[in-house]
Amino acid sequence: MSGVGYRQLWAVDPREWWAAGAAWAGLTGPLDRHVGGLRASGGRLRDGWSGAAATAADHRLAVLRAELASIAPALIEADQVLAELAGRLTAAKARLNEAVAQADAAGLLVDRSGGVRVDPARAQPTERAGVAAAGVAAALRRALDGAATADRVAAARLAELARAAGTGWASPPPPGRPAPGAAPALVSAWWSGLTPAQRRWLIGREPALVGRLDGVPVAARDQANRLQLDGWRAELLAERRRLLSRVPPGPLASLRLHAVAGRLAGLDALVDRLTSGGAPRAYLLGLDPGGEGRVVVALGDPDHADRVLTHVPGMTAGLDDAAGELGRAARVLERCAALAPGERSAAVLWLDYDAPDLLNEAASTGQARDAGGALHRFQEGLRASHDGPPARQTVLGHSYGSVVVGVAAREHGLDADALVFVGSPGVGASHAGELGVPAGEVWASTAPDDVIRAARPPEELGRRALLRTVPLAAVVGWLGQSGHELWFGHDPSDPGFGGRVFGSGRGGHTGYWDPGNPALDGMARVVLGR
Repeated sequence: MSGVGYRQLWAVDPREWWAAGAAWAGLTGPLDRHVGGLRASGGRLRDGWSGAAATAADHRLAVLRAELASIAPALIEADQVLAELAGRLTAAKARLNEAVAQADAAGLLVDRSGGVRVDPARAQPTERAGVAAAGVAAALRRALDGAATADRVAAARLAELARAAGTGWASPPPPGRPAPGAAPALVSAWWSGLTPAQRRWLIGREPALVGRLDGVPVAARDQANRLQLDGWRAELLAERRRLLSRVPPGPLASLRLHAVAGRLAGLDALVDRLTSGGAPRAYLLGLDPGGEGRVVVALGDPDHADRVLTHVPGMTAGLDDAAGELGRAARVLERCAALAPGERSAAVLWLDYDAPDLLNEAASTGQARDAGGALHRFQEGLRASHDGPPARQTVLGHSYGSVVVGVAAREHGLDADALVFVGSPGVGASHAGELGVPAGEVWASTAPDDVIRAARPPEELGRRALLRTVPLAAVVGWLGQSGHELWFGHDPSDPGFGGRVFGSGRGGHTGYWDPGNPALDGMARVVLGR
C-alpha cells in the first residue's frame, strides 16, 4: 500500500488487518503443543535409551525445542504490527471522512482520484471556493500521508521479521540487567542499546524480567507476559488442587478455594479479551496471580497513541473482576473515538496494587502509600517508551483508587498532564495545588446519589454521634460544619478544592461509566484535552 491513494484508503477495511494479526498470534497455540510434544518425546527416549547416541539425540531435541519456542515472540510481534497498522488506518480513514464531509459542507466534490472541484449545482464565488478547496485538499493529504506512514512503518517491521527468519530470531545479550524498580529512563536506555535479536532472546528466555520493567516498550512487555500466561494459570490450578486435597476443607480453606476460583475465572476472561482479535488490541503489561491478583492491561498501544488514560480502580478490585474494570476503561476509550475519530487514544487498567477488601482497610491510606512508588514508575515508563511526540497522559482514580492517585501525585509526583477523580472519598490533599500537575488540570465528579458523600472524617463521625444525643449541641455543630471534608481530605468535587468539576447523573458509586451519563463524556473530554 505504499504511496496510498484516495481510492485505496477509501476501500480498505482495517478489520481485515486485525483479523490477520490475530491469526498470526493464534499460531502460538499449535507451536506450544509441538514444543510439548518434543519434550514428551525426549522424556520417553531418556527412559529407554542410553549411551552417546541417546545423549546426542536428547541434545538435538532440546535445540529443536528452543528454536521452536523462540518463534513465539515473533508471532505475537506480527500480530502487534498488523494491529497497529489497523489502528493507524482507522484514524486515517476517519480523517478522510472528515475531509469529504468538509467538502460537502463547502459545496465541493471529491472525485475518485481524490481531486477537489466545485459542485456545479451549488456554485459559489470563485475566491471563496478556491480557499475551501485548498482546505479540503490539505485535509485529504493529511489523511493519505497518515495512511502512507502507517504502511511504511508496518512494512519495515515485517521486513525485519522476515530477515530475522533467515539470520536467527534470537541471540544472547551482553551481561547486566536493570534491577527491579530501576528508573524507567535507565531501563529505556538499556533496552535501546540491544539488537532486535538480543531483545527477542530476553523476551523468550527471561520473560518475567522483561514483562515487569517500566521503560521497556509496551510491545515487548506484552510479548513477554503473554508467554507466561500458561504458567500463571498452572499456579492457580496447583493452588486449587492443594486446597481440594484437604478433607474436609475447613472454613478458611473454603474461603481460599472460592477466591482461587474467582481468580481463575478472572484470568480466563482476561485471556479471552487478549486473544479475541477485537479492536482495539489489548496489551498485557503485567500480571501476578498471587493474593487478590494484580494486572496491568492496555487497550490500544500507549507507545503510539496521542492520548493515554491510566485507570486506577478502588476497593475490592482484583484479578477476579479485572475484565469488568477493563470494560470501564474501554467505555471512556469508545467515547474518545466518537468525539475525536481522527486521533489515536489508548487506555490502561492499572491494578498493580493491593486494593482494600474490607472497610477497615479502606479507612487507611496505607495501601495507597504502598502503591505510590509503583504508579509513579509506571507513568514515567509510559513517557520513556513512547514513540514520537509526547502523548497527553491522564491518570484517573475511582473511589479508593483516587486516594492512590492523589497520594502518589503528592508524595512521589506523577508524569501526567491531567488527574481525574470520580466517586472520591478525598485524595490525601487539602488543595489541588499540592498534586503537581498543571493549573486547571485537576478534575473531579461525584454523583448526587453516590454514598461516598457520607465518607466523613473520623472525628466528624464521632462528633455527629455525640450531637445526636444533645439537641442544642447538634444545632451548634451543624452551623459550624463546612461539609467539604471527606475521610481523606477536602472533597475534590468541591470548587474550593481548587480543581475543576464536571457533572454526573445519578447512578450511585459505579454509574459514572453508564451510557448516557454526562460523566462519561466528561472523562473522555479530559483525556482528549478538551
